[in-house]
Amino acid sequence: MSNEHEAPAITGMSESVTLLIQQRVRHDAIGRYEDWLQVIASKAAEYPGHQGVHIIRPSGGGNEYSIIIRFASLADAERWTESADRRRLLAEIADAFELEDRFHIQPGIKFWFTPPSPASKKPAAWKQWLITTSVIWPLTLVVPALFKPLFEIVPVLGYWGISHGIIAATIVALVVFYIMPRYVRAVSGWLFR
Repeated sequence: MSNEHEAPAITGMSESVTLLIQQRVRHDAIGRYEDWLQVIASKAAEYPGHQGVHIIRPSGGGNEYSIIIRFASLADAERWTESADRRRLLAEIADAFELEDRFHIQPGIKFWFTPPSPASKKPAAWKQWLITTSVIWPLTLVVPALFKPLFEIVPVLGYWGISHGIIAATIVALVVFYIMPRYVRAVSGWLFR
């Protein structure tokens, strides 16, 4: 296991963090790995501060998996990464990996813009801004309109503040768990050059 996070840059932060795990699996072990992945994801969910997991499976016959796990704090993420449970589960599947398991811990939203390889160039701030804006702007137009019928049926949900909270939580969930991981991967050729 290779721990590539920069502890000095994030030590002591209380904001949520993202644990990005990359695992290259031997093709003949993918079935066993998929079963194991469900077990380890369930075990991680039992740990304090766990806020969700997103698995990005390889496409086009590839074999590199990316697992994104959100934790409420750096301490929570480290509690999981340093746990006996994680070490035991990794030992059970170690022979299925082509390369050593790698992980990075990033505070806030920085994980979206982590270069795919150490040789890749860090994306320019204006590109990060453009990508983030191009995702959030359309959602701020569409999501409120989608909730309007619900707010009319259940008026208390449409109250000022409550409706904003529902809309904001929906947009953030869509961005963090669904749209951004796929979008950044789709534009990575442009983003990281």
